[in-house]
Amino acid sequence: MPKLKREGEADHRGATDFIESLDRGLRVLELFGDGQQPMTLSDLAKAADLPRATARRILFTLERAGFVASDGKLFRLTPRVLVLASAYLASNHVVSVLQPALDKLSADAQEISSMAILDGFDAVFIARASPTRVFSSGIDIGYRLPAFCTSVGRVLLSRLSDDELTKALDAMDLAPLTPFTVTDKKRLLQAIKSDRAQDYSLVDREAEPGFRSISVPVRRYDGTIVAAINMGAHVDRVSADEMIERFLPPLREAAASVKSLLV
Repeated sequence: MPKLKREGEADHRGATDFIESLDRGLRVLELFGDGQQPMTLSDLAKAADLPRATARRILFTLERAGFVASDGKLFRLTPRVLVLASAYLASNHVVSVLQPALDKLSADAQEISSMAILDGFDAVFIARASPTRVFSSGIDIGYRLPAFCTSVGRVLLSRLSDDELTKALDAMDLAPLTPFTVTDKKRLLQAIKSDRAQDYSLVDREAEPGFRSISVPVRRYDGTIVAAINMGAHVDRVSADEMIERFLPPLREAAASVKSLLV
């Protein structure tokens, strides 16, 4: 099965519509997020699987546009790339509608809350709220985690039909992130189907050691799942039963409060 389409991606593309040079440039930009900055031309060319001359032209183009800076040997991103992220967040209807609900949820529960969407096989966090407005390190805006082993990801995957879900799991790289990560496809399929039936997901130490989280789906007016919101805590601080008792009701209330506003 091919990788799940990204949000808004077309089902069909004609060869004449595809700009290969732009695709290569975007791949190079993404590489800065995967590795440690700064990076050499050779490092980037190798990571992008591009000829050195091609990578060089792309980097100089990005440098001229202000997205990349160089000292002649090493290349690094500039703050200008934040314009791209800001444009997405400002134009995303789900973020603009749900952020106030996240803020209220976090303030009432006195816990950090986050929202994620599905991008390929990853859950990507696109909004966050904290009761103190001071975020701990770790999950920030734009942070990605494999969908199969996260509570937000399993909620988002639950919107797929059983056949689609089976094909998606077959196509995923089910590499364990912790000793507790479930990688057996049959167990994952059953877990996600169970999450769909109970309308929430609780994942215990599968994505990060010592951390558990609980998530619920965010549905638009017609019932389609468009995002997931969660709250999490260290296992020493909050038990799984307490997460269900204390976190699940306000999460569901927050999700329900925006349903009629999402189109």
